[in-house]
Amino acid sequence: MATLHADRPMTAEEKKVIFASSLGTVFEWYDFYLYGALAAIIAKQFFSGLDEGSAFIFALLAFAAGFIVRPFGAIFFGRLGDMIGRKYTFLVTILIMGLSTFIVGILPNYTSIGVAAPVILIGLRLLQGLALGGEYGGAATYVAEHAPHGKRGAYTAWIQTTATLGLFLSLLVILGTRTAIGEAAFAEWGWRVPFIVSIVLLAVSVYIRLSMNESPAFVKMKAEGRTSKAPLAESFGQWKNLKIVILALIGLTAGQAVVWYSGQFYALFFLTQSLKVDDSTANILVAVSLLIGTPFFIVFGSLSDKIGRKPIIMLGCLLAVLTYFPVFQALTKAANPDLYAAQLKNQVVVKADAHECSFQFNPTGTVKFISSCDIAKQVLAGASVSYDNSPGAAGAPATIQIGATEIVSYSAKGLSADDAKTKAAEFKRAVSDALKQAGYPTAADPLKVDQVKVTIILTYLVILVTMVYGPIAAMLVEMFPTRIRYTSMSLPYHIGNGWFGGLLPTTAFAIVAQTGNMYNGLWYPIIIAGMTFVIGMLFVRETKDVDIYAND
Repeated sequence: MATLHADRPMTAEEKKVIFASSLGTVFEWYDFYLYGALAAIIAKQFFSGLDEGSAFIFALLAFAAGFIVRPFGAIFFGRLGDMIGRKYTFLVTILIMGLSTFIVGILPNYTSIGVAAPVILIGLRLLQGLALGGEYGGAATYVAEHAPHGKRGAYTAWIQTTATLGLFLSLLVILGTRTAIGEAAFAEWGWRVPFIVSIVLLAVSVYIRLSMNESPAFVKMKAEGRTSKAPLAESFGQWKNLKIVILALIGLTAGQAVVWYSGQFYALFFLTQSLKVDDSTANILVAVSLLIGTPFFIVFGSLSDKIGRKPIIMLGCLLAVLTYFPVFQALTKAANPDLYAAQLKNQVVVKADAHECSFQFNPTGTVKFISSCDIAKQVLAGASVSYDNSPGAAGAPATIQIGATEIVSYSAKGLSADDAKTKAAEFKRAVSDALKQAGYPTAADPLKVDQVKVTIILTYLVILVTMVYGPIAAMLVEMFPTRIRYTSMSLPYHIGNGWFGGLLPTTAFAIVAQTGNMYNGLWYPIIIAGMTFVIGMLFVRETKDVDIYAND
């Protein structure tokens, strides 16, 4: 077959395959990220029956629901893709994603139809997650099965750029709409525009995909009567395939996912929340680093055709493990030098009886802390101050040590509402004055943000993303036989990226909230990437020379 020869230029049909698959996947990521970018507005529109803090966390949980159901979409649509074909399956996924997004744009809010509004919204989010679970495996498989042997890494790397490009597109449309109609109108009704205009993107994507041919590998297998009658049973019911699925998850996609989310989402969260860089500056710096780094998806995808997929992915995981702590500390020094200097000179330590300290993860802001330890930690967390913990004497009130200054906390137990309010104000003022005296800034000074250094650091983090993500699609395709490829590769990819990766910000935030140290959230991606490196190096085989036409 012509498609098996790598020593020729890309054909018009192959260019069309890559463009159609990538365009559709960009569109699906655009839909998916719209919701995340507009979570605060959506909280007010659809969860207004709750208090503001709870409304926002429910909006974020609805966003997370889309990640959680992705593996189920992978199972359902993967099975269809292996039974009826790649083309028609991911045509269905794009229709589900596109129509769900459009309906969000016209869905009446809580004020209009009450509790039905959030219920329908969450249902639409679940549909989007299911569709995305079926889309990626279909697009990656479709492109890989059209690619000539020896070029699969280069061809599938284009699919790997789509999540980043989809994020760009969503932010671009939101920014354009906001600028055109103003903030007030956008908050009232303009937020619907990005969802509604997605119907145009859907129409274009569907039109292009309808004109595509089925994957040659699937056509060949179907003509020979070797399609799977039960891809789920073959993929997960037979140990010879199930062990490869498990290895693909813990030896590849789990580590890839945490590096991907750390380099793009957690880095942005760290800049705005921990380092107190203003939102617009942080977004611009992350956007610039993404623009610089995105071509490296293609670079590493192409390089993997020459030296192998495994060395590049494993090196990306290893570099993350070895460099995350010094890199994020360097990011602190470049983005907020005053904070960095204050941390070195005047460390903050909470000394308390461990029995008085509760778990500090409080996303809705509704938990009331009354012990001296909890109050001390809550005040520091509210000021975004990183601190260390030290054991105190049993029964003694907690203290906050800021440099040479020690502030004794208090217990709110038994205090009247007025007394508790007075005590809280006095304590916060004392802590604030001590932090100010110790040089802790309330926000990053825009004039002191070293934008060049920050961009270089963020670009390094994005390049790690491209190392682990650029070759992963080709490698997953090559690990499994054609008859169960769609099903088998989709599940480990979406458990890795939907669960290990998608829940990274929440997990890292919980670790930081519990320990107090703003760098400790990095232990989550470091441990997962380290696990993937060890297991991947020991047990995962190189796949670049696999003939996927023979691998049926």
